[in-house]
Amino acid sequence: MAAGAFRISRRRALSLAGVSAAAGVGAGVAAGRSATDASAVPADAAALKYPFYGEHQAGITTPAQDRLHFAVFDVDDIPRKDLVSLLQDWTIAAARMSQGGSAGEFAPDAGPYEAPPEDTGEAMDLGPTGLTITFGFGPTLFTAADGTDRFGIGARRPRALVDLPRFSGDMLDERISGGDLCIQACADDPQVAVHAIRNLSRIAFGRASLRYSQLGFGRTSSTSTAQVTPRNLFGFKDGTANLKAEDPAAVDEHVWVADSDDQAWMAGGSYLVSRKIRMNIEPWDRTRLSEQERAIGRTKGKGAPLSGGDEFTAPDFSMPGSGGKPIIAEQAHVRLAHPDTNGGARMLRRGYNFVDGNDDLGRLDAGLFFLCFQRDPERSFIPVQTRLAGSDLLNEYTRHVGSAIFAIPGGATEGSYVGARLFES
Repeated sequence: MAAGAFRISRRRALSLAGVSAAAGVGAGVAAGRSATDASAVPADAAALKYPFYGEHQAGITTPAQDRLHFAVFDVDDIPRKDLVSLLQDWTIAAARMSQGGSAGEFAPDAGPYEAPPEDTGEAMDLGPTGLTITFGFGPTLFTAADGTDRFGIGARRPRALVDLPRFSGDMLDERISGGDLCIQACADDPQVAVHAIRNLSRIAFGRASLRYSQLGFGRTSSTSTAQVTPRNLFGFKDGTANLKAEDPAAVDEHVWVADSDDQAWMAGGSYLVSRKIRMNIEPWDRTRLSEQERAIGRTKGKGAPLSGGDEFTAPDFSMPGSGGKPIIAEQAHVRLAHPDTNGGARMLRRGYNFVDGNDDLGRLDAGLFFLCFQRDPERSFIPVQTRLAGSDLLNEYTRHVGSAIFAIPGGATEGSYVGARLFES
């Protein structure tokens, strides 16, 4: 190959040297801290990075970042070996990008000069900003809608990867529901998250097609005790009772799949449920404060239960209010969703706000892109959502328009790829 086939500018060479030096510092930081230690944030937040390889995939118990780009793909009519090669290519690119590198072997402004760059380049100079990339497999990857076992893995579909029921009140749009594969990219810079999905979509060309994607901002839950509880677009604190990474016993019980849980290839993984929930913003904004608090079951300011205390005080569902009725209404959201009223069922939530412009009537197309991870959806999300769908006072102000479930395999080891145990064991 001619010497002129590759061109690396002097400025780029100098920048690469700077990146290499910074990477040495970052590696030292990563080696001395756990992936869930939110207090050990580097002085330059753009340099924050989490390990890609490990027992579990990043982006689950990782301290929830501020931005999301979630994408769902349908696999094209390809042989099994091409699906495996896609997962291998995605794993390599995701590992590079999560550490602040290029999606390809070459930097965006390097490589063969007469060929398209291996990275689109919009994240150059931004740093990893805590990027995590999490992969999942939908039910239709195992068995297509017509019953076809396209990739010879139908018998290895986990029992817990159920088809979600259609809940009362669902108004689902099939175009933004279901799917074969999902990628959750979270970061503290929106351009970094978008860059990850853009490049993984480009790598998938000819093997998988983008079904839908969703941008999110302003995380609506905390996954670490070092994070304050955020607020959703209704203005209330959301996810107060969420599972936290600093409670590993609870996370092991409710989030991670054990070796003995049905399919051994899922050990160390989890199950993700996504729900796109449209909020009826305009009617909510015209609702008096007392009714808003009654519907939620908490105060709008401090987030304390209506039975008293502060945000983290356990709700007293037996405390009487006016007229002898419970002070926290029977249909209040906090009562219907609380573990104490659901046989101890718990999930780890990682949802995000979204605003997708406005609809044809001039109303905000906004709401919550709900994401939750759990060990078994049939014991957690499904029974809880069934109760909420039946009588939650918030149902007057929300519409569920998208729904999906994915098996999230355990983390990959360096030199292997995400999901390898499904295809190779």
